[in-house]
Amino acid sequence: MQACPYDALYIDPDTHTAAKCNYCAHRVDIGLEPACVNVCPEHAIISGDMDDPNSEIAQLLAREQVTVRKPEKYTGPNVFYINGDSASLTPSETDRQDQYIWGSQNKGVGHYARFLEKTTDRKTFEDMVNELSPSSREMSFPPINPKRSVEVLMEKAKAKRVYDTPDKGILWGWEVAGYVLTKAISSGVILLLVMADLLGVKGVTQEVEYTTVFISLFFLLLTGILLVKDLDQPKRFLYVLLRPHWNSWLVRGGYSITFFGLFVSVWLFGLYFNIESVVLVARWLSVLAGLMVAVYTAFLFAQAKGRDFWQSPMLVLHMLVHSLMAGSAFFVLIGLVVAFSPSMNGFILLILKISTVVNVILIGIELSVPHATHDSKSVVEMILKGNYSKLFWIGAMLLGNIIPVLILFVNPQWAFTSALFVLSGIYVTEKIWIEAPQRISLT
Repeated sequence: MQACPYDALYIDPDTHTAAKCNYCAHRVDIGLEPACVNVCPEHAIISGDMDDPNSEIAQLLAREQVTVRKPEKYTGPNVFYINGDSASLTPSETDRQDQYIWGSQNKGVGHYARFLEKTTDRKTFEDMVNELSPSSREMSFPPINPKRSVEVLMEKAKAKRVYDTPDKGILWGWEVAGYVLTKAISSGVILLLVMADLLGVKGVTQEVEYTTVFISLFFLLLTGILLVKDLDQPKRFLYVLLRPHWNSWLVRGGYSITFFGLFVSVWLFGLYFNIESVVLVARWLSVLAGLMVAVYTAFLFAQAKGRDFWQSPMLVLHMLVHSLMAGSAFFVLIGLVVAFSPSMNGFILLILKISTVVNVILIGIELSVPHATHDSKSVVEMILKGNYSKLFWIGAMLLGNIIPVLILFVNPQWAFTSALFVLSGIYVTEKIWIEAPQRISLT
């Protein structure tokens, strides 16, 4: 549903699966028009075969000036609007309101009538038009005509919505932010352990390896539970694996999680039976699958064409750095139970420091670079100055990044507190990154 840039998909209340207009296929198949065309009293909706040059719709398309919604999404829409303007076709051109013209007749047709008394002299009229918008100053003024003055005022006034579709609210909520965090921990601890071993850090013992594998499998299980819970039809999750659509990153991600769990389990098997060759192969396969688990959500978000903010190429780095942050932070937490060597402790704290600093830099870049679309700019404004500003500046940046880094540099003995702040900061950041773009109206 997030992939539709037109917000045309919805959850069917009976089947609890995604649905959309099917062009009344049951009517078209027997030669009837779609219901919306048939009931329209003004013949404002035209349907037919666009490839048939004799059809009414083909002739209209050849003769009239037509536009489509969001051509920049390259979805090839087949709904065309005759003389459609941006205020009618672009949701961001107008603001959501509590009242609309058709539902508020006391401000409806006669809304501009009160201006009639104020257009009796040129000066008053010019002042009123200038107050509407800066561009109004370029307007030339004809001889004063009260009727024409009202028309000009209506032309120059900011476009307002007269009808709106119901707001579907937040489709991806806390479950998605939760499973992004759990999979970051699951993949992060594996990546961190292998990095420590490759760099020759002393202390990568069999006990540490066992602990790491168990942590990874536990949080991978939580990831699967949250992933399935987020679906409105949980049983359909089996379709992802048994009837895969390979162009979908939901399918690729599902298989990445499955194989990651398989490889880590084989690693555990090799450890238990002390089979070094199995451990070595399973370890490297786990690393490759773990990298995919860490970053695949960025590609999944990018497939949601309706959400411009998620198209950022920075998301891949964002997810990878969060994986290292989450893995090192969780290692700090279990350090109270598992006795890491001083070298291992130092390595974990170093990775936590570096990844947190890099995370702050990435967030700064992502929010400060110019964004190409109005919707992306609106999300950035919402994060920095709008509804999510307090949560972002206090929860994500101050408590989740800046304070933990200061603690690690000033007093590493408080690393436990720093790790808790980092994990909560990852969740808050993901919550904002997931929720804020969904606040933008698509239709």
